[in-house]
Amino acid sequence: MDTLRIDRRVVLVTGAASGIGHAIARACAAEGATVHLADVSDSVHEAAGKVTAAGSGSVTSHVCDVTDPDAVRTLVDDVTAASGRLDVAFLNAGINGVPSLLQPGGAIDELPFAAWRRVMDVNLDGLFHCLQHCARVMKEQRSGSIVVTASTAGLRAEPRVSYPYVASKAAVVGLVRQASLELARFGVRVNALAPGPVVTNIGGPGPRPEAAVAAWEDSIPMRRWGRPDDITGAALLLASDDSSWMTGGVHVVDGGASALTQIPSTVLPAPAPDAGSTAAGR
Repeated sequence: MDTLRIDRRVVLVTGAASGIGHAIARACAAEGATVHLADVSDSVHEAAGKVTAAGSGSVTSHVCDVTDPDAVRTLVDDVTAASGRLDVAFLNAGINGVPSLLQPGGAIDELPFAAWRRVMDVNLDGLFHCLQHCARVMKEQRSGSIVVTASTAGLRAEPRVSYPYVASKAAVVGLVRQASLELARFGVRVNALAPGPVVTNIGGPGPRPEAAVAAWEDSIPMRRWGRPDDITGAALLLASDDSSWMTGGVHVVDGGASALTQIPSTVLPAPAPDAGSTAAGR
């Protein structure tokens, strides 16, 4: 197979300024697709320049906050007005940046609601807005592929990430499966990618603590973190007609990490000692 045949297709990628979204946009452009990059950061314009240099298709960039439903409607309408249709939507925008339950401030009784709400606003509500408007266009044209970035953290408990991230990605999986039921009869496929730990800026810029990096690597049978380019093969497959009978699926790309079905209890926080108790009393 020389190509996954997405040349001449119109592709929208959200969260495209960096990380997995940028890698997917670059891979689509290299295959000859028309690619529209969207991100909340105006660095998306610089990212689009890099994608243009790497590919042969037309590339545009758009600043869009996915938590604003009117902005998302405008984005999708602008893309379809410019290109005449929307063939593929990679709904990738997401954030974390909240302490895990292993970190100070990440316990369920310590986590501020504002931190919870911020992650849910982007990862779940923002996805809903994007899914809603992409589905509106694709239902009318009776074709399309929607690919959502979920996470292995949405498939099982994961103490190394935050409560709202786990909850939002679990909800994303349900939303993808539900939407696939409705949209199948319109010729629109909806799938999710579930990456494991990938080196991106989602947890914030800058180096990670060495102990945390090592702990993640210990949980991955392939013994390394993923790179954004590790996700693009599965993404291109789901965008192409080679996956024409695939919908409602959650496709794991994680170096084998989710095959390890048990997390040792030793990674969990130990209870604080009770100053008022004694060995005899316990």
